[in-house]
Amino acid sequence: MTLLDAPEFDEAPSKRRRLIVQISAAALFVLLVIYWLVASRPVDWPWYWQRYIFGRADVNKFMVTLEANDLNKAYGVWMNDPNWQQHAAQYNTYPFARFQRDWGPSSPDNEYGPIRSHTIAMAGSYGNGLLVAVLVNGRKSDALNLDYDPKSGQLSFAPPGVSLCLPGSTDPGCQRH
Repeated sequence: MTLLDAPEFDEAPSKRRRLIVQISAAALFVLLVIYWLVASRPVDWPWYWQRYIFGRADVNKFMVTLEANDLNKAYGVWMNDPNWQQHAAQYNTYPFARFQRDWGPSSPDNEYGPIRSHTIAMAGSYGNGLLVAVLVNGRKSDALNLDYDPKSGQLSFAPPGVSLCLPGSTDPGCQRH
C-alpha cells in the first residue's frame, strides 16, 4: 500500500474526541463554580476554599450550641474536642471557667447577653487562618470576629485590633476582603 492508496479519513472519531474534551472542560468549570459558591464566593485561591467551608461550618455549629445554651458542647466545638472533659487539664490556656465567663448568658463579661440568633456576615483569610465576622442577636454592626485555625480546627477570638470590614464599617483596623 502506498500513500496514494491510503484509506479515506473518517471524521467521526475526531469529532467524538473533541466533543469529549469540550464536555469535560465545561463540566470541570461548572464543578469549580459550584465549589466556589459552596465556599461562599471567597476571593482566594481554590486550594484555600476548603478552609472557608470548614471554618464557616464550625463557627455556625459553635453559635448554634450557644443559642441552645449548651456551654459544654460549645466548648468542645471551640477546642475542636468533643471529649474535652476527659482531659480538661490540657486546655489550661483557655479553661472552661473562663469560657463560661465569656459566653454564659448571664455573665457580665458577655457583651451580647443571651445569644438567640446569629448570621455569618463575612469570612476572609487572615494569616494561615480564617477570620469570620458574625452578627449576633440581629445587630447590624459590631460583629463578633472569630479566628478559625484550619490545622487544629480550633476557634479563638480575633487578634486585638483585627476585624473584617462589613459594608458601611468605618473601623480603621479592619481587614478589607
